[in-house]
Amino acid sequence: MRARDLLHPRPEGLYCPPGDFFIDPVRPVDRALITHGHSDHARAGHRSVLATRQTLDIMALRYGDGFAATTQAALPGERLDLGGVSVTFRPAGHVLGSAQIAVEHGGMRIVASGDYKRRADATCAPFEPIACDVFITEATFALPVFRHPDDRGEIAVLLRSAGQFPERAHLVGAYALGKAQRVMSLLRQAGYDRPIYIHGALQKLSAYYQLQGIDLGALLPATLEPGGKRDFAGAIVVGPPSAFADRWARRFPDPVSCFASGWMRIRQRAKQRGVELPLIISDHSDWDELTQTIRETGASEVWVTHGREEALVRWCELKGISARPLHLVGYEDEGD
Repeated sequence: MRARDLLHPRPEGLYCPPGDFFIDPVRPVDRALITHGHSDHARAGHRSVLATRQTLDIMALRYGDGFAATTQAALPGERLDLGGVSVTFRPAGHVLGSAQIAVEHGGMRIVASGDYKRRADATCAPFEPIACDVFITEATFALPVFRHPDDRGEIAVLLRSAGQFPERAHLVGAYALGKAQRVMSLLRQAGYDRPIYIHGALQKLSAYYQLQGIDLGALLPATLEPGGKRDFAGAIVVGPPSAFADRWARRFPDPVSCFASGWMRIRQRAKQRGVELPLIISDHSDWDELTQTIRETGASEVWVTHGREEALVRWCELKGISARPLHLVGYEDEGD
């Protein structure tokens, strides 16, 4: 069987004709397999959704219980049969519940990785390399300039700044699913035992993480009583990046603006956002991790999607690996 007969792009997303399903479709479809809960991959309105239990729970938290007509939870490593096509979900290391999806039929195995990272992360299961014929990889940070530093060093920078400016609040911009909880977890691992204040947009997801046994410590709502600015002096406050552009951020005492993202490697991006303290913490693989992963899969063909596709395609070609960009549309960098 040819790879493109097993999976190929359509306007709705990646489609498997033999199994009659889509992976991370961007439009409502009859049967959707979802890699993780970020909104560019997990959308409401499908008739049937197959995903990990945690991803289904996260979708319900974000969209409501009726986000799909029917749902089915896939256990990690469980082999499922969809119209004669074998489908297996395995951890992707991106956020809680994230999975790669291995699709097998007619002697061909294709692995759709979704988004993934290779760094250790206490808030989700680690990435598992899967041997395959074709590997579909993201390319968010697929340029050699992107080599992420140690997360612990970035958190040490944050804590050092909080110690140097005890009269100021440190506002950390972090995406609501995955990045925010990872920052909180890293703070706890570094020994920070004070309450962490969080924006309301993080409350449901952070509570779910804690129900899943992930230690985030004491979390308090970042709300102010009249005249209570001084209560946040020296505090660390975590919120979605969008909140930092509105009145919410102006309630804190002389805040230090921080942003946790792989894009903070680019100084101009930090400057454009008005970020005083950039924190290079990413939930995506960097250049070295992307190329390492491709090698580990042993794939003879690589399909590259949503990101810096050309550079990674060229690297594969130089290594004797057939590669092509998929040019899928509708995927953003919500979890960077």
